Amino acid sequence: MAAVFFCLLWICCFAVADQDERLPNKCEVCKFLTVELQAVLDKTGRSKEVLELGQVMDNGKRRRKIKYNTSEMRLTEAIDSICEGILQYSVHAERPGSLRYAKGTSQTMSTLKNLVNKGVKVELGLPYELWDEPSVEVSDMKKQCETMLEQYEEVVEDWYFYHQGERLERFLCERHVLGTSEQECLKEVWKGDMGSKGGQSDEKGTVHDAGEL
Repeated sequence: MAAVFFCLLWICCFAVADQDERLPNKCEVCKFLTVELQAVLDKTGRSKEVLELGQVMDNGKRRRKIKYNTSEMRLTEAIDSICEGILQYSVHAERPGSLRYAKGTSQTMSTLKNLVNKGVKVELGLPYELWDEPSVEVSDMKKQCETMLEQYEEVVEDWYFYHQGERLERFLCERHVLGTSEQECLKEVWKGDMGSKGGQSDEKGTVHDAGEL
């Protein structure tokens, strides 16, 4: 029993230590940039607020009124926050490919915390109070997100004003950011405890995309 216990501890520590060696690629950055942007826009899309723009006329009213959910302001506010949202992700080292990025505590880290709570001394090379801080991998994704967003901001604006009928991931990532050979991570979907590729469904026939992580 003791041998199994220490083997589990060694595997968990190795998995956490290995995270710094795997930085996100361009496909993964674009994938989660679109996930975060779409999530923010979905939250504000139901707003019934009306913006009054232009000079005030003699009757005290503005010259132009537009709906907030179709306004440039809504997009600007969303863009300002999406890369910051990447810092809420954790590295789930037990999952394959891009599925390793998800919000919430990873299975590996949960196991290590449970060991600490049981009085086991676990050495990860950093203080316990820093275990929940964004990893090097996640921080790097945030930086790449900011760079990519700056580079393709006009493309995002074009999608927002004229092409929202098309999925953002396809419009931005497939058509503008990634080459054909760089799009593999876009096929990866979340199926509960196991990651899969190609849009296969789980036992209940439901496919979960990256936005549900």
